[in-house]
Amino acid sequence: MAVNTDNFLHYLEREKRYSAHTILAYDTDLRQFAAYLSDQYGIEELTGATAPMIRSWLAGAMQQGLSRTSINRKLSTLKSFFRYAVRHDSALQNPMEKVGSVKKNKVLPVFVEEDGMNRLLDRSVFEPGFAGQRDRLMLEILYTTGMRLSELIGLQHYDFDTEKNTVKITGKGAKQRIVPVIQEVNDHYADYCLEKEKEFGSAASGPVFVTNKGGEIYPKFVYRLVNAYLSKVSSRSKRSPHVLRHTFATHMLNHGADLNAIKEILGHASLSATQVYTHNSIERIKNVYKQAHPKA
Repeated sequence: MAVNTDNFLHYLEREKRYSAHTILAYDTDLRQFAAYLSDQYGIEELTGATAPMIRSWLAGAMQQGLSRTSINRKLSTLKSFFRYAVRHDSALQNPMEKVGSVKKNKVLPVFVEEDGMNRLLDRSVFEPGFAGQRDRLMLEILYTTGMRLSELIGLQHYDFDTEKNTVKITGKGAKQRIVPVIQEVNDHYADYCLEKEKEFGSAASGPVFVTNKGGEIYPKFVYRLVNAYLSKVSSRSKRSPHVLRHTFATHMLNHGADLNAIKEILGHASLSATQVYTHNSIERIKNVYKQAHPKA
């Protein structure tokens, strides 16, 4: 058993280039499973395990309160190990072919309620001058386009078409999409450009958003800014730029937007990634029903 696992871990390090942290997790999983096989079945070789034995080990882990995510990670470890063992003739068959993954509990996307967003984007929330104009525009763009943090950071002035009220977003894999921009945001973009020009000179080229000193914005800068503003209107623990992406999609769906249209605006590769937002909409309907129906 020791030779097999040592060779396997060496393979993960040298050929798969896994991190030391990941390799340690794999090693821990294999040692735990090996101890279980030895204690429960008197088996000293991992390759002697059968599918029922593996299921029994995982069932015990679940009873001890291990999360579904951790269970699936252990499954991934065993799948990788037995594939390696079969490929290198250390095992005649792969018992993991008969062991399925554990379904994860569905986690609904966190979003801000509409009245919260209305209060957040009120002009009085923001300080006058460049920084206030920048902060408001940044939050508005995240909320009204649903763009990702990386897409916001990469946004250039030439991406805006103020005549057509659109913005070009460069997403994952350098894929580009054209997204509508409401007139109010266009107006605030124009106001921001004037303030930016007063502060730093030319504002017609380069990245749209810059720091207070005119440098490039970065993920932590945007995260801290968004977190600070969302804390004014939301008590949720998650207050990240991605929450505004979730908020955009949820509000659009609640107001009757077509799911395929939301998919295109968000830049999702498949509809399944967008369908998660329907759960929030269904939960909202359930709450309304419970509050309104006399028999609920």
